[in-house]
Amino acid sequence: MASQTTNFKLNTGAEIPAIGFGTWQDKEAQEPAVTIALKEGYRHIDTARIYGTEPAVGAAIKKSGVPREEIFITTKLWNNNHHPDDVEKALDASLKDLGVEYVDLYLMHWPSPFARGDSSFPKGDDGKIKVGDTDYVDTYKAMEKCYKSGKTKAIGVSNFSKAELERLLKETSIVPAAHQVELHPWLQQHDFAEWHKSKGIHVTQYSPFGNQNEIYSGGQGMGKLMDDPVLVEVGKKYGKTGAQTALAWGIAHGRSVIPKSKTESRIKANLEGDFKLEPEDVKKIDGIDKKLRFNDPSGNFGWNFYADLDGKKA
Repeated sequence: MASQTTNFKLNTGAEIPAIGFGTWQDKEAQEPAVTIALKEGYRHIDTARIYGTEPAVGAAIKKSGVPREEIFITTKLWNNNHHPDDVEKALDASLKDLGVEYVDLYLMHWPSPFARGDSSFPKGDDGKIKVGDTDYVDTYKAMEKCYKSGKTKAIGVSNFSKAELERLLKETSIVPAAHQVELHPWLQQHDFAEWHKSKGIHVTQYSPFGNQNEIYSGGQGMGKLMDDPVLVEVGKKYGKTGAQTALAWGIAHGRSVIPKSKTESRIKANLEGDFKLEPEDVKKIDGIDKKLRFNDPSGNFGWNFYADLDGKKA
């Protein structure tokens, strides 16, 4: 069994394993995938209300026999539950599906509110998403209460811009423990990443393989990030693949990474991305930034995301 060695400290004092297992998409494949991941040694599982994978994650954890306190579980609040009166109920529903008493990290999935109600993607008569009017600061304050009650051991955000985060820090009392963002060797955002360090906010990289995911329309015809010649060449030195090297690069910068896969061989291989790169190799990879962002639902969600950040839409 691969043993995970690297952990990072959150500003709460808790430790987050450097490599997490992402469970976005392929709902029906998740229970077997998470079961394999736990068996192989993953101890950090990333899910979200909107993924619909919380029940599968919960079932796999129960089956695994791994004690609850050894697993770091992250889940996320969806946009239709931003109203302060809905936040705790949404977390309760997640806890029930996961079959746990608490999560280790609860994130606001996006700063953008949708209309309240049962529909995850509420639509108006024009067919567009109906946006809500809850301010993300008020949403976060409701999340602070969930932290104080112990239902989550840490709170944070995802997909925020710098200005949005700065405002959040000014107007709330708990510094986010983590910010989950799209980040990979083709979208490095060095200044933004350094800014997080200065504030004590841990960064988790989602889509650590960039355009590997077929759902991203951008980046077609440009080759895959994991086949980038620099990643492949650096990887050879360590007997690793381009994909494993992309993960090691994120870890070298002090960030956790959450690759997803439903294939046993890849699930195992991704865990082996937790290895140490020499500083000169980290620097080499620092040189391949293309400022390419693959995930930007601004048009769809009725919100101008990432307004002050790097990353033209691929």
